[in-house]
Amino acid sequence: MTALYRNDAPGQHAPSWYAASLPPDRERAPLKGDVTADVAILGAGFTGLWAALTLARAGRSVVVLDAHRVGFGASGRNGGQVNLGFNLSQQTLEAKLGQARARALWELAEEARAQLRDFCATHAPEASYRPGSAFAEYSPRAVAELRAEAAFLENRYGYRLEVMDRPDFSEMVRSPHYAGGLLDRGGGHVHPLAYARALAREAEAAGAVIHELSEVTRVTEGRHVVLTTREGQVTAGHAIVAGNGYLPDILPEVNRKVMPINSFIAATEPLPDRWQEVLAEDICVADSKFVVNYYRFSADRRFLFGGRESYGIGFPADISTALVARMERLFPQLKGVGISHVWGGSLGITMTRLPHVARVGANILSGAGFSGHGVALSGMAGRVMAEAVLGQEDGLATFETLPVPRFPGGMALRAPLLTLAMTWYALRDRIGL
Repeated sequence: MTALYRNDAPGQHAPSWYAASLPPDRERAPLKGDVTADVAILGAGFTGLWAALTLARAGRSVVVLDAHRVGFGASGRNGGQVNLGFNLSQQTLEAKLGQARARALWELAEEARAQLRDFCATHAPEASYRPGSAFAEYSPRAVAELRAEAAFLENRYGYRLEVMDRPDFSEMVRSPHYAGGLLDRGGGHVHPLAYARALAREAEAAGAVIHELSEVTRVTEGRHVVLTTREGQVTAGHAIVAGNGYLPDILPEVNRKVMPINSFIAATEPLPDRWQEVLAEDICVADSKFVVNYYRFSADRRFLFGGRESYGIGFPADISTALVARMERLFPQLKGVGISHVWGGSLGITMTRLPHVARVGANILSGAGFSGHGVALSGMAGRVMAEAVLGQEDGLATFETLPVPRFPGGMALRAPLLTLAMTWYALRDRIGL
């Protein structure tokens, strides 16, 4: 059984605070019969919806297919964090790719964040975008490395980050465990499911058609590409595949480079009078553990705490106990706080933790593997793939400079090998290496 159905009922969102906080969305009919379009899109998350919106605004006919609901996958259940750049530092990207390619990636990532902010301001106030993101470190040596990266960004890119040692950082992020960290005023956080629904609404207003409960079971390449579902098919001039961690094994070039892992989030009861015992400002935070901790407050002051990855398809029988224990270790002042919601979901990762956004066939493009950096970058991936369909290749070419090798052993061995590696890094986290 694939990640599409292993942990979720068909057509049902995860039991998240995000879903509970919104009114029910209207249901969209499954695809029935054969239709044609200029572009067929697999996946109604940030990537697929930004692609649909871009193409529909340009006058192209667009059909979007999703196995479940709009925002069902990682787009509707993630941490909502809008963070800086990619999963490698800008210094590292320059060293690997050269200054010109690294600068193009920097500008693309910054444009992705601006795109999200602007869309939320004009079309999705209900997504409650809030500015400010922080990154926390556990050792003075790591804080010194942050300071060097911040100096590099200011000198080379004119971008300013505020780096703090333990005394100042602990005033902002009130955990006893951090040696310091940085604050990025250009980052922020958002209600991801509300954002996804707004994207769908705007794409449909521009003319796109979205079918839910329409799993794509086969992709057939040719002069026209065909996406087949159980009850119909879409024949189109181009296809954009945006299934990410929920993509079935139907597109080998993507499945060899991207695989799903699970991550989990807990939401506390509202803490309107206590939230500043944890964070001095309404920002989001992630830290440097390989099995990352990430957290923020919702608009109604619930603490949303994420982490505790797992590498099999199925969720653990008990998500809550280990996840809440991680939260209480970081923030002892929250011990015993009531938990209202616990949920999980799959995201796509790559060997390098960099996105795989590429042309994978003559008329097929794919965006996946955002490795936890997808809230802004996945939307930009959708846009640049749409622009490539329209004949504007620059953005896609920039994404394609990122090194994304295949997992060793192919699809058969990617999961067990990754599980061994992740288990080792998780052990390093626990013993403080």
